[in-house]
Amino acid sequence: MERVTLITGGSSGIGAATARALLAQGHPVAVTGRDAGRLAALAASADAGQQLLTLPGDAADENDVASAVHRTVERWGRLDTVIANAGYSLPGTLEDHDPQAMRAMVLTNVLGPALLVRETLPHLRASRGRIVVVGSVAGVRNTPGNLYSVTKWAAHALAENVRQLVTQDHVGVTLVAPGVVDTPFWDERGGTPQASPVLTPEQIADVIVFAVNQPEGVDVNQLVVRPRGQNG
Repeated sequence: MERVTLITGGSSGIGAATARALLAQGHPVAVTGRDAGRLAALAASADAGQQLLTLPGDAADENDVASAVHRTVERWGRLDTVIANAGYSLPGTLEDHDPQAMRAMVLTNVLGPALLVRETLPHLRASRGRIVVVGSVAGVRNTPGNLYSVTKWAAHALAENVRQLVTQDHVGVTLVAPGVVDTPFWDERGGTPQASPVLTPEQIADVIVFAVNQPEGVDVNQLVVRPRGQNG
């Protein structure tokens, strides 16, 4: 059996590109997402048959996360890699944000990865698997009033916190922190910054696949990836 991977926020952008890259290597992949239409479009374009499992659900809902893990293990009998990719940003600054929108972003970006880790650790300990947390360059630098950045600093802390928890169990943990990537992430922010160099989702997917394909005993912990020309 090839390694089984579960990706949250896998219906588009970095998550979908990573799913395609792993499917191309012959790995079974389950992806979650809140948009059932996007998940259906991914399944149609990937044409991976029984190797791809799409799971509509909210990455910040403990019942949806538990269901996704259960259905993945039920389908393939194991779980080797989890990629906490679901996340989004609000336009403007915290002065402009609606409090309920702030709450939703914090839950998705911070609670979501923590729920995924909590639910999958028993399976990853059994398989000596790997966890990837998709952070952001916004998690290593601050900009005024950027609450999204605050959530990514928290996600980065979670990755190191979890690494210390599970490294003696031979579970690997990798933080991947991209710079500007041309994905639907920018749709609510007015589009990709025109003056900024960008990476493609496929380029970040290659970085994630590099980390999870390391041999047993090798744990790549942090990868910060910017497009050349991005200073911030």
